[in-house]
Amino acid sequence: MSDRTVLHVSGRVLVGPDDVRDELWVVGGRITYERPAGVRDTVTVRGWALPGLVDAHCHVGLDAHGPVPAATAEKQALTDREAGALLIRDAGSPSDTRWIDDREDLPRIIRAGRHIARTRRYIRNYAHEIEPADLVAYVAQEARRGDGWVKLVGDWIDRDAGDLTACWPRDAVRAAIAEAHRLGARVTAHCFAEDALRDLVEAGIDCVEHATGLTEDTVPLFAERGVAIVPTLVNIATFPRLADGGESKFPRWSAHMRRLHARRYDTVRAAYDAGVPVFVGTDAGGSLPHGLVADEVAELVTAGIPPVEALSATTWGARRWLGRPGLTEGAPADLVVYETDPRADVRVLAAPRRVVLRGRIVG
Repeated sequence: MSDRTVLHVSGRVLVGPDDVRDELWVVGGRITYERPAGVRDTVTVRGWALPGLVDAHCHVGLDAHGPVPAATAEKQALTDREAGALLIRDAGSPSDTRWIDDREDLPRIIRAGRHIARTRRYIRNYAHEIEPADLVAYVAQEARRGDGWVKLVGDWIDRDAGDLTACWPRDAVRAAIAEAHRLGARVTAHCFAEDALRDLVEAGIDCVEHATGLTEDTVPLFAERGVAIVPTLVNIATFPRLADGGESKFPRWSAHMRRLHARRYDTVRAAYDAGVPVFVGTDAGGSLPHGLVADEVAELVTAGIPPVEALSATTWGARRWLGRPGLTEGAPADLVVYETDPRADVRVLAAPRRVVLRGRIVG
């Protein structure tokens, strides 16, 4: 396609779950629902169009050992793009991936800066590892480096306790979250277990990643405060393997991880039923491969979330939550076209017919 070519998307355009139109055009990289006049060079794509999918927990520039070279980060971003994930919230990375913003062919990224963890309480080479007295200063630093988000590690295995425990004192997280908000950033936190959740929510946190430790006591608190969760169920599926690996050294931790895994679907469904905002995230880039966004949507449906709501968690609702447009008049043309109606069967997300990024067909 040349810069003068008009892209015509014909079939069914899912502007919203109940707002379905027959066609749209892309002129100068932007969406319009008015047929452009006098156009001769047109490319037509047919099918069911959705806004570019959102992976709200993804780590471009990171693998199981830490930061990766730019060539590897590029492959990660391309893999996500091919899966239809055109908007990524990078939930913590030690790599500087700002160069991706200059690439017209790579997904848009919203960064949370680098993880902030307690000393020796997270994966090696991932995070700033600090003590509570320095938490406010590091949150301020990452708020300035990120794109409106900061990422804390709320809990991790405590080797002395032999189990998952909260990383930060209540007063420290309260001061840190207040500082992030003062600087205009939202805060999210990695949390597997139960202990850290109440302190984080009452301190004003905006989102919790994984949230496998939600209980009947904390689910209403999340709902009341409007705190979102990103369950990353494709990652939680690895808990039994992790538990097996730690059984001999940390039996309490292993048993805890198995319990969290066993009730994972019930936990997500209870949160959804209570009105807690739920969004799609894969946790790709650590131990998991990229390109799993369709798998995560299917996992939300397995957990009992209605298919249209699971779709919204990676399209209309997710984009609204992150402050990015969907398929609205004048918006950048980031969209994915499918063979059949994804509202009828979300599994169609695994096979995009066409991927359009910044108004160009890229897949």
